[in-house]
Amino acid sequence: MGGAPPGGLGDAGSGPPAVIAADTSVLVRYLVGTPADQARRAAVLVDGDEEIGVSPVALAECAHVLRTQYGVEQADIVEGLIGLVQRENVRILGGRTDIVVEALVRARALPGRPISDALIVAAAQEAGAATLATFDREQRRYNVATREP
Repeated sequence: MGGAPPGGLGDAGSGPPAVIAADTSVLVRYLVGTPADQARRAAVLVDGDEEIGVSPVALAECAHVLRTQYGVEQADIVEGLIGLVQRENVRILGGRTDIVVEALVRARALPGRPISDALIVAAAQEAGAATLATFDREQRRYNVATREP
């Protein structure tokens, strides 16, 4: 536990970081606009010129918070997340934006709370997985090959 590795989180380095990873709290404040001061600071970051990285985990957690804490409808959550990840300066950490957007578009039309499932499928597709091992038969709704273990 000797601290952050060179070039990683916490390394001051010799120049500006290549990407700023945004966590769920920043995404939620940006999308809901409250509290006002934090929302303004989140907007300055996301709407600025720096490259912002967003993890699929943060997207899933953001969807959960928007639904459970703010009562946002599924379709509105999906639209907000798609708009966020399609910003020119935002990229998906460890994945491709087009695959995540495609999964979110499919999730928009499905009943229930399929955003986390959509992101799991997107990660499997990005990794080139042959099949998705699952006991959840509804995962097939994403047009992905599934099998039970």
